[in-house]
Order: sequence, then structure tokens, then C-alpha cells
Amino acid sequence: MAKQIKIAEAFEPKKIKRFTAQTLNKIGAWAFIFGIIAAVFAGLWPLEAWLVSTLIVLGLIVGFLNIELHQTNNFLFASLVLVLISSFGGSLLSHVSVIGNTLAQIFVAIVSFVTPAAIIVAMKAIYEHAKEDA
Repeated sequence: MAKQIKIAEAFEPKKIKRFTAQTLNKIGAWAFIFGIIAAVFAGLWPLEAWLVSTLIVLGLIVGFLNIELHQTNNFLFASLVLVLISSFGGSLLSHVSVIGNTLAQIFVAIVSFVTPAAIIVAMKAIYEHAKEDA
């Protein structure tokens, strides 16, 4: 005979798994990989609102879960370079025959993914510095 579990027992705090830092890092790492792949594929078609929204949400997940304090400077510098290169180089790429517009659109999609992550990481860094000074 199967053991019956009361609903209240199933939701006791000790039975609910908590996410560890390692689990959150794995989720963030997979979100980053999936976000970059999705951005590249998204750039192959016209960027619609739902597609850009998906990339933004993935970027937010990466910003919250994947980047730790010791990685902040490197991530923000790489993000800054990527956004600047994409902004200035994207218009240049559109002049390349055959694949220029597609490459420019891929850069726009990547920027749509990376920018929200960079904003979250920058805000987390500001918070940490403010917390240290207080």
C-alpha cells in the first residue's frame, strides 16, 4: 500500500530544496550560452518585439546569477567594448555586400542580450561599493 503524504507535510520548509550558489552559477552560465546562441540566431531574421524581450530577460538572468563580484570589472569592460563596437561597427557592416545587414542585425541582437546584464552587474557593483563605505 502506498504511503500517503499530507499536503502540509509535502511543503514543509525542510523538504523544499534551496538553490546553492553553484546551482545559480550553472543556471546563469547556461543562460549566457543560450543567450549568445539565441542572439546569433535571432539576428538571422527580422528582430521582433518578443524576440528582443526574450534576449533582454536572458540578459537580466545572466546579470543576476552569473557574474560574481570578482568578475565585475572584466565583464563590464568587455560589455562596454562590445556595445561600442556593435554600435559603431554595425552601421559599417551594413555596407558589406550580401551578409552585411545580417551581421549588423546579429550585433544588435547581441547588444540586446548583453546590455541588460551589464546594467544589472553595474548596479550590483555600485551597491557593493556603497555597502562597503557605509
